[in-house]
Amino acid sequence: MISTIILTYNEELHIERCIRNAQKFSKEIFVVDSFSTDRTVEIAEYLGAKVSQNKWENNYARQFNWALDSLPVKTEWVFRLDADEYLTDALIEEIKEKLPTLDKNISGVAVNLGYIFLGKWIKRGIYPLKLLRLFKYEKARCEERWMDEHIELLSGQTVEFKNSMFDHNLNNLGWFTQKHNAYSIREAIDLLDIKLGIQNRNSNAKLSPEAQKKRKKKLKYAMMPLFLRAFLFFAYRYIYKLGFIEGKEAFIRHFLQGLWYRILVDAKIFEIQLACGNDREKIIDYIRANYGIDCSNPKS
Repeated sequence: MISTIILTYNEELHIERCIRNAQKFSKEIFVVDSFSTDRTVEIAEYLGAKVSQNKWENNYARQFNWALDSLPVKTEWVFRLDADEYLTDALIEEIKEKLPTLDKNISGVAVNLGYIFLGKWIKRGIYPLKLLRLFKYEKARCEERWMDEHIELLSGQTVEFKNSMFDHNLNNLGWFTQKHNAYSIREAIDLLDIKLGIQNRNSNAKLSPEAQKKRKKKLKYAMMPLFLRAFLFFAYRYIYKLGFIEGKEAFIRHFLQGLWYRILVDAKIFEIQLACGNDREKIIDYIRANYGIDCSNPKS
């Protein structure tokens, strides 16, 4: 009934856990690898996953949509699963129980995503985050954005399940900060696009209600003053949402992802606008020259 698609690059630390979890609810498991240099492919094939290779073009949405277009999916439903994620047994049982009973007009299922950081489930300030991860094949796409991309439905409605899956990355903090440094220019492009219309978008698809709420919040965030918004966001998560009661692990998570990362994003926006002002073409040329990214179109 379900095919699971996993995108990978050097995920030998997570891929066995991910596939063994997916085997509990999937008829087929597809791994789309970007020419890993570790044992990711070896492990995935040993566990029975069907592995395909496709060059990574610095765009998650493009890679995932390539998978939807190219893989021999034969099931009615598809689950989008990252290599460092897994579903709880409660969510797996809920899927098995409820999926066959859904109305025909339901094309997407949103689930709760939780984060485990330094071995601790961080609840305050983050959880629950509702994401559409389960959808009918050929009824959805991954929206073309540089960051914060969601699954969008081409037709049908969304329903929410109550149980959770987890993002539980086992890499160290050095990896975490390097990852977010790489993400920061992509996030900067996304925020500049909201204000200045850098990218050309044309889509009639629709996001899930939760994704729409999250996008509206991001629109408000994008219109706030640089740097101040980062401090307010951190204060909201760590103080107002009581993140401070969950110990050192929560402080590190909220500080790095909720403050340091967002200040870094704003610093890159500040740098770009110092050089270019609000001139759309100059910004596109500057990002292309300094970061190697053509941001004029999310499909570029």
